[in-house]
Amino acid sequence: MLMDDMGWGDLGVFGEPSKETPSLDLMAAQGMLFPNFYAANPLCSPSRASLLTGRLPVRNGFYTTNAHARNAYTPQEIVGGISQDEILLPELLKNKDYASKIVGKWHLGHRTQYLPLKRGFDEWFGAPNCHFGPYNDSFRPNIPVYNNSEMKGRYYEEFEINVKTGESNITQIYLEEGLDFISRQATAQRPFFLYWAPDATHAPVYASKHFLGKSQRGRYGDAVMELDYSIGQILERLVSLGIHNNTFVFFTSDNGAAVMSGPRQSGSNGPFLCGKETTFEGGMREPAIAWWPGRIPAGTVSHQLGSVMDLFSTSLSVAGVLPPDDRVMDGLDLSPVLFNNSLLDRPIFYYRGNQMMAVRIGQYKAHYWTWSNSWEEFNKGINFCPGQEVPGVTTHTQEEHTMLPLIFHLGRDPGERFPISVLSEEYEEFVRRATAVVKEHQERLIPAVPQLNMCDAAVMNWSPAGCERLGKCLKAPESKPWKCDWPH
Repeated sequence: MLMDDMGWGDLGVFGEPSKETPSLDLMAAQGMLFPNFYAANPLCSPSRASLLTGRLPVRNGFYTTNAHARNAYTPQEIVGGISQDEILLPELLKNKDYASKIVGKWHLGHRTQYLPLKRGFDEWFGAPNCHFGPYNDSFRPNIPVYNNSEMKGRYYEEFEINVKTGESNITQIYLEEGLDFISRQATAQRPFFLYWAPDATHAPVYASKHFLGKSQRGRYGDAVMELDYSIGQILERLVSLGIHNNTFVFFTSDNGAAVMSGPRQSGSNGPFLCGKETTFEGGMREPAIAWWPGRIPAGTVSHQLGSVMDLFSTSLSVAGVLPPDDRVMDGLDLSPVLFNNSLLDRPIFYYRGNQMMAVRIGQYKAHYWTWSNSWEEFNKGINFCPGQEVPGVTTHTQEEHTMLPLIFHLGRDPGERFPISVLSEEYEEFVRRATAVVKEHQERLIPAVPQLNMCDAAVMNWSPAGCERLGKCLKAPESKPWKCDWPH
């Protein structure tokens, strides 16, 4: 279960003061909580690509080389998508006859050759892009919502989202799609993989009528409450079907809360610095819970450094499928952590586009580059670190620290506010260790061909499959490709 822009601090179990996530808090009490779990990137598309490939975006192609250290994703005008060279989790699970379904946001390319049913999924209900809009069809179409390989309508048209009130029943539709899939596979006694990826907590946030106005946190909190309720319903369905003791469930988010959207449209990253788009902790540390009654010890907290990429390797292990042996895998099999509460020694690499910005080893984190966003964007009112400017750390120019990395002890200083003195023995010891780890990583790194460099208005969702039947086809403009501009 992958949330969209949900922050570490949005869960009651992590200290959110409104305590409005009873289902997730119960899931943690019945399972294993991961306070040190990371996205593979501080932005949606690359993180999702890494979840399904088990590889860093720089290895799976979900990055750009149009400019240095820029986040890129898959808006409607993107030409590329997930490379045919990558092997996705549902493709591998077919070896054990798994039925696979994605519900919600795909975001790995919206052109036909990149869609889920071409990449191992048997079923899909959701959208290829984010629910931005509404748009004027003459210059940008509204995003289609698919049922399997054909569109069933578009956001803001057949699938309504009221931007003014925040009302939409899309999360309820996604819940029913997930429950129906689980029930059908249980009846057929077939192993299944459900990738449940709702996007209600991504701006513009939305919730159904029953949840609107319920949260002390405003509309964003309403969306969180509905997702929490839905997760509770999914876990209850597993129990009622009697398959909970044979089902591995994992909850996390694709990147940190989008604090630049303000408190009405975004969540909380708890004590961490900045948010989405940045390689500070607020951009990449995620809420995470593993649940498997009878297998994962209830009420445990793991201090394992985890990554969304580990879900690829762990899922294969649980299913009894061997991972690919012809490529470097970045995800670890967390089975020893989940079942024996072991700790695996591993680094976490923080990438922004084509640049490794930082590394975490144990409690220490070294920043080799810092950047929040440019002065130009900041002066337009786009602030990735509202109320959290740390001089020399949240820099508005790209600053290289390779010779003298900025080092923080995240146990003592989770907010990355107090760099360790370069004159200290502690600093020297960690620099030595980090230098060796980074050197080995960079020597083994063979970047993939970047998939997020080219844009073209002609490839937008003008005429998705199924549009003829609905009378929803639109005329595409002439193809005029350009190099995508990624300001962040």
